[in-house]
Amino acid sequence: MKVMVIVKATGDSEAGKMPGTELLAAMGNFNEELVKAGVMLAGEGLHPSSRGKRVRFSGPQRTVIDGPFAETKELIAGFWLWQVKSMEEAIEWVRRCPNPMEGESEIEIRQIFEADDFGDEFTPELREQEDRLRADIEKQANKAK
Repeated sequence: MKVMVIVKATGDSEAGKMPGTELLAAMGNFNEELVKAGVMLAGEGLHPSSRGKRVRFSGPQRTVIDGPFAETKELIAGFWLWQVKSMEEAIEWVRRCPNPMEGESEIEIRQIFEADDFGDEFTPELREQEDRLRADIEKQANKAK
């Protein structure tokens, strides 16, 4: 199963405070463990919401809202994508993770939908399209290297 592991933002991360060398080294070592175990598919930190945008949808209307966004507890400072055998395995990895922030912080784990989760509504034609798009994305990523 694939999961997104979400590092929640804090006041410091939203203020743009960068981690120190010690935390960067600890996270680098943790990421190395994830890669060696075949768990990590991707992982990135995010700039503060002050540099972000939101697009609000209301029927056919689109409204662009500039950051920063007020509710820090609902913001994301970074993420990983992991391939794990179970939610329990993901939890065990997160328990081994260095604290991603100074002081208190929170990490959320969310399972990623797979094709079978959509049932009969995900027709063979839609599955074929999805497979084609994923193959195209992989080709593009390989070209960029």
